Amino acid sequence: MIRRLLALSALLVLTACGKGEAPAAAEKPQGLTFSIVSTENPQTQMQEWGPFLTDMERSIGVPVKPFFGTTYTAAIEAMRFKQSDLGWFTNASGLEAVRRGGGEVFARTTNPEGHDGYQGVIVVPKGHGLTLEKLLKCDRTVNFGMGDAKSTSGTLAPMAYLFSPRGIEPAKCFKTVRSANAEANLFAVGSGLLDAATDNTRSMDRMAVLDTPMARKTLANLEVIWRSPTIPEDPMVWRADLDPAMKAKIAKFIFSYGVGDTPEAVRQRAVLERIQTGPFKHADNSHLLPVREIEAIGQLTEAKAKGDAAGMAKAQASLDQIRTEKAAAPK
Repeated sequence: MIRRLLALSALLVLTACGKGEAPAAAEKPQGLTFSIVSTENPQTQMQEWGPFLTDMERSIGVPVKPFFGTTYTAAIEAMRFKQSDLGWFTNASGLEAVRRGGGEVFARTTNPEGHDGYQGVIVVPKGHGLTLEKLLKCDRTVNFGMGDAKSTSGTLAPMAYLFSPRGIEPAKCFKTVRSANAEANLFAVGSGLLDAATDNTRSMDRMAVLDTPMARKTLANLEVIWRSPTIPEDPMVWRADLDPAMKAKIAKFIFSYGVGDTPEAVRQRAVLERIQTGPFKHADNSHLLPVREIEAIGQLTEAKAKGDAAGMAKAQASLDQIRTEKAAAPK
């Protein structure tokens, strides 16, 4: 009897183990989520990105769905909580995705026009007579638009290169300050809802590509009164803990896409043009050194304005370290 019970128990254990293993064997790939910061409306983004994501899905063999972050913070938090696996970030948001989101830079975009990098700009309505000199008077008569707090061209660059060195705090300088994405800022200035706003040359290029009546009217009503130094092209970031085999598939797709002279490569480059990039290039976290430098310059300028000796020393040490890393980084 005891031998029969032991045999029955063993059979039940084996049966249970077999049942437990079956779902794992039948489990299908969960797919990837590709994060895209919606500096434009999601409908426009999906039209532009859809063909690229479809090609990626075919290449890597698992579903790829988009995550349209309404703010840079949303995209960072999505990666942090593993709601997205990779994506196209701005330099500032990419830095935060690496710092707080468990990400790492693996590629970067390129300018389809051939020149590398872009500029932050301040735009005003054409013919209204608002110059940079008048803007910087800080007489609280200007309704001003800025980017997201994590925007490189919309916030960090103008603060580091224009406002902070002059001791200007936008909230105390202008009548109102609103934060919006690049597309919204362009339309707001072009339609006269704002007197001035930050933006970037890539966003203006994208609007020109749209070539809609509203886009043409908006661009025709704008003029640029300030440009930042050149900012590096945007980074592509994936989760550092992503499966190495999946990383290899993604890399194979990304770095071969649009490369070559075949009819398929020509088609792919046309797809890339829709998202305003040429073929991707290899990159790593050293790509973020320039935006770290912008950040440190802003911190140093702010500490000097406050007479904060400890803050100045800390920011200067950070700036020196960043510049040492830049000098040692591969060109």
